Amino acid sequence: MDHPEQEEIGPYLVRHAQPEDVPGARSVMLDTFYEEFGYGYVPQWHEDVMDIRRSYLEHPRHALLVAVHDGEVVGTTAVNSRGPAHPPHPRSLAERYPSGRTAQLLRVYVRPQHRRHGLARAMVRAACAFAAGAPGYETIYLHTNVDIPGAEAFWRSLATEVFDARTTGEHGGFGTVHFEIPMPVRAPLRAAAIR
Repeated sequence: MDHPEQEEIGPYLVRHAQPEDVPGARSVMLDTFYEEFGYGYVPQWHEDVMDIRRSYLEHPRHALLVAVHDGEVVGTTAVNSRGPAHPPHPRSLAERYPSGRTAQLLRVYVRPQHRRHGLARAMVRAACAFAAGAPGYETIYLHTNVDIPGAEAFWRSLATEVFDARTTGEHGGFGTVHFEIPMPVRAPLRAAAIR
């Protein structure tokens, strides 16, 4: 699927990933798992990271957005059509956000030295616009680890909490909170970088 829309943010470009972006996107994701989350690559949680092309670039209802600086991928955000799985998530969430009808946001990561430039917000905006234009999506859902500095405030500025799992032991006791983002009216990104 062709995605010509992109957005310039100072020296950064936010756009849909291309095949040449795959190694850089994978590096951002893996570094986040090891350096930020502290648990590293977990196959049952991160299988999409090993085959980014098939998971996102070749699937018509999935997408990977990247933030690029001087040709280097410094941020990622993904959309897939899988709702939260039960287990480990509560059955009520799996029923509320069924696979196929739910656009799940995930892999919203920005390298530490490139944060505080609005990149995550721009990638999430682009991911939500993609979901609004893709056939069959009714809701936008995500879960995050609020123990990561800045994560909770960021998501609360964009989304509505639907379940706080911190007291349930979900995901091995990580600070998991589930959110929903309103489905936007279909509108393209600013095309400032398209000449």
